[in-house]
Amino acid sequence: METTTVLVTGGNAGIGYFIAEQLAARGVTVVIGSRSADRAEAALGSIRAQVPGARVRYIPLDLADLPSLEGSVDALELSRLDAVVHNAGVLLEGPQRRETAAGHELTFGTNHLGHFALTHWLAPLLADGGRIVTTGSFTAKRAKLDFGDLQSRTGYDGKRTYARSKLAQMLFGFELDRRLRAHGSNAISVVTHPGGALDSLTPSRPPLTAGKPGPSVAGLLLQGKDAGAWPSVHAVVGPEVTGGQLWGPRGLGLRGRPRSEPVRGSLADHGAAARIWAASVELTGLDPFG
Repeated sequence: METTTVLVTGGNAGIGYFIAEQLAARGVTVVIGSRSADRAEAALGSIRAQVPGARVRYIPLDLADLPSLEGSVDALELSRLDAVVHNAGVLLEGPQRRETAAGHELTFGTNHLGHFALTHWLAPLLADGGRIVTTGSFTAKRAKLDFGDLQSRTGYDGKRTYARSKLAQMLFGFELDRRLRAHGSNAISVVTHPGGALDSLTPSRPPLTAGKPGPSVAGLLLQGKDAGAWPSVHAVVGPEVTGGQLWGPRGLGLRGRPRSEPVRGSLADHGAAARIWAASVELTGLDPFG
């Protein structure tokens, strides 16, 4: 697929920023979806400094505000979108559980339900051979969904809730591809994870990140967020990428160039994927690609 325009959610910071920068370096027109105009403008300036002639812009996008997402898609002003990278996410520190305005737990509501709903509104633009790339996390491989408490109302733990939200996202990505095939669509859904991506190993991009990575023991096993972007970038532009695949770093799943990984364990649970889809339809009132 020759990619023309790609939307990157959360492309103003972290791994999302480097996904946007690397796609721009490949000649892709990149649209950054961001809650903050100031942070988005800073990211656009950094990309332009790194990639002279980069074609980049941003749209306001708040995944925690489900009713606003239709307007965000309208702001794209496109009749076709070649790919979207579902990258944005929140990880809450501390013991305090928080909710979106609609009453959804904030991490689950942003990371999973927001992208689920966004896919619904993007569907008409992506149907003709588009790619939907979901950025998960290797922490999801050890997580288990509690279908009796998807909103983490009891025994709240921020890191566990984050891992569960990423598992929900990844299961959604795989289930989405199965449903696309069943409906005869030539769009594909691909799931990725960045491995172990640390700020301390990430190259400087002022004013987004400061300092330069130096030698460290962590660098032997992990990598920076620039390298963490590689699997998602490859999922967008790789000619051999097919629907339903999982791409991550080739070095123990933690660092290195991207490769296709086996889908197994909790990620291969078709029953759980169908259940999270049904629960998401009920919670959002939307159904991407039927």
